[in-house]
Amino acid sequence: MSSSRQIRGPSLVAVLAVVLAADMLDLIDGTLTSIAAPSIARDLGGGEAFISWLGTAYALALGVFLVLGGRLGDRYGQRRLFLTGIAGFTLASLACGLSTGPVPLIASRFVQGAFGALLIPQGMAILTTTFPREQLGMAFSAFGPVLGLSAIAGPIVGGLIIDADIAGLGWRPMFLINIVLGGLGFVAALKVLPETPARPAVRLDGPGAVLLGLAMLAAIYGLIDGASSGWTEAAGLSIGAALVLFSAFGWRQATAADPLILPSLFRSRGFVSGLVVGFVFFAAVNGLVFIVSLFLQGTLGASPSAAALRMVPMTLGIIVASAAGMALIPRLGRQLVTAGLVVTLVGAALLALALQDGSGTFGLSAALFVLGLGMGSCFGTIYDIALGDTSPDEAGSASGSLSAIQQLAASAGMATMSSAFLAGRIAFGGPGALTACLAAIAGLLVLSLPLVALMPKAAPAEAIH
Repeated sequence: MSSSRQIRGPSLVAVLAVVLAADMLDLIDGTLTSIAAPSIARDLGGGEAFISWLGTAYALALGVFLVLGGRLGDRYGQRRLFLTGIAGFTLASLACGLSTGPVPLIASRFVQGAFGALLIPQGMAILTTTFPREQLGMAFSAFGPVLGLSAIAGPIVGGLIIDADIAGLGWRPMFLINIVLGGLGFVAALKVLPETPARPAVRLDGPGAVLLGLAMLAAIYGLIDGASSGWTEAAGLSIGAALVLFSAFGWRQATAADPLILPSLFRSRGFVSGLVVGFVFFAAVNGLVFIVSLFLQGTLGASPSAAALRMVPMTLGIIVASAAGMALIPRLGRQLVTAGLVVTLVGAALLALALQDGSGTFGLSAALFVLGLGMGSCFGTIYDIALGDTSPDEAGSASGSLSAIQQLAASAGMATMSSAFLAGRIAFGGPGALTACLAAIAGLLVLSLPLVALMPKAAPAEAIH
């Protein structure tokens, strides 16, 4: 008898609550450093490259290991991997909070992201096997509002913790609090999550994951070093090595018995177009969010909590547009992606104008709200549309791959944009550097617009809840 028939009523609610709590913990920790980076860098003596790596290391590890984490859950059982993931995440958070220098903190953030990649895929799989099919849509619909509120709460709570300077610890309680939250989550998961069977026959593409990880690491190192220190020989060699490693990863996916990404997906014009549009979009907007935070604190002199509050209009815009997008995607399909990209471009233009004429808080808030509307219109739709032409046999690999690519795009965007902004701030000042980055982001979005027409016209019916 399946677990979905063994669990009823309040127990189902408890399972959903544990899975949601784990996703909230991951999202909050992923967004904390967008506010905390300047404070951490001042305390630990890290330079500009350190600021870039703070947000990048977590997203990089999450993206590289996300698909592999899902396969590990299939092989060893989702419950076991969920418990392993949350325990490792908690211990890595402790290591972050106790870090005494830039290198230990970056390493701890990477490990934190890797355990997050073990944790997150298991929750969805457990819900799918635990909930009756007719209740799955209702369970998944809870993620939007809860994670939206987490996106707002994460930076605000982080800013308040830094400004409160609890026991003179500054930024450290942001990570140390996870000892309590993660510990409670582990105990709750141990009590309420159902046993899930292991499938030892599932094969893993470990070499593929290693090649992808090394390729992304080399690429991001080259981008950060090049943007912050000038395009030296070291940066060029690093990017060259990344290209070789990406080629090796592609060869591995074409020849492996159980690749991370099915080769047939790359023969689908719609999927590839959606993947490229999504990579560009998520790299651009994640980089933008990071540098806006750096601008508010480094140029306008806002405290961490004040900077977080000034970015709330952007998050509200994301929530409003995401909720509307759920209703509009069946009717508009890929046109909703086009609209989202255009609105994001308008928001970037308004932000640039606000910087030029010194519009003050209202002008900045209005621009950030419009940016949020554009971002929210695309967050839940680009990859749903990209799945429109995939077959049922490809759906699992395609969905997991797109989630991983979203995280890898975030790491690349934060690394590139933060390095470029920090280097440009010296040459052009804060407003000039932010304007230049906005122009680069707008250029990337404009180049991606024609590719939307090559995406599938609509999302698959099962992707729309």
